[in-house]
Amino acid sequence: MSVAQLGYLGFEVSDLPAWEDFATSVLGLKVSQRDTGGGFRLQMDSHSYRILITPGTADDLAVVGWEIESDTALSECLERLKKAGVEVNEATAQERADRGVAALFKLRDPAGAPTELYTGPTLSSEAFTSPLLLSKFVAEEQGLGHLVLTANSQDESVQFYSDLLGFKLSDYIRCDLYGYAVDIAFMHANSRHHSVAFGAKQPKGLHHFMLEVASLDDVGLCYDRCLKSGVRIMQTLGRHPNDRMFSFYAKTPSGFQFELGYGGRQVDDATWEVTTHPCVSEWGHHHPQIFAPRKK
Repeated sequence: MSVAQLGYLGFEVSDLPAWEDFATSVLGLKVSQRDTGGGFRLQMDSHSYRILITPGTADDLAVVGWEIESDTALSECLERLKKAGVEVNEATAQERADRGVAALFKLRDPAGAPTELYTGPTLSSEAFTSPLLLSKFVAEEQGLGHLVLTANSQDESVQFYSDLLGFKLSDYIRCDLYGYAVDIAFMHANSRHHSVAFGAKQPKGLHHFMLEVASLDDVGLCYDRCLKSGVRIMQTLGRHPNDRMFSFYAKTPSGFQFELGYGGRQVDDATWEVTTHPCVSEWGHHHPQIFAPRKK
């Protein structure tokens, strides 16, 4: 493989105070750095940051950073991209310093997602702890979590990420959900069941990003914080059939969703077999708005 993990995400947001309150008081992340212009960076493990918040009007994905496992793997990956005709630009010294990485290259995926490949991330000199979590975020060598990106063509995106970036296919979910045809391909870069997935084209650059915690209770506590803070629940507590994640979904201040989960399945490439699952969830993950008002 070339990509080792989902290293960081950048979001361009219109309401910086709302995002800071949401990230720290609901998710349990920590502001590790404040940037010029009012932006800030969020920490969740030993990396100096995992999420980059910048001011703007897009309220959408601004960048996806994929950490490459070695300089050799990066060179091989860049060569594959070059042969495939993908435009890749090397970052300036200032851009590398801003990202806190040793090497940095920029490109766009088939659907136009701003993508960065890098090596040598900066680690924090202080251990991360969250005042809201009983446990911790499951990150480190497995990466930030996962995200579901928009795709003009699922086949095109799957081929791009597998052939050029070194991802492997985990499985598919194909089913009908309340009259909507669901067709999602899940791909892994390490033992995490998936770091990226592709379905139909989305209104924004991503449908959601996922953070995993090491305690089932931390999922429930975050669910409670969402309810108490007025964060809109998009899908109730449930469990997926493919990654076995116990989770829920809710809206970020920018309108796209986040998933918070526990108990994600691990992939062993030596024994793994690609499967197509006939349902999005084994149970739960219901949309609250579809239920009729409670009868008296």
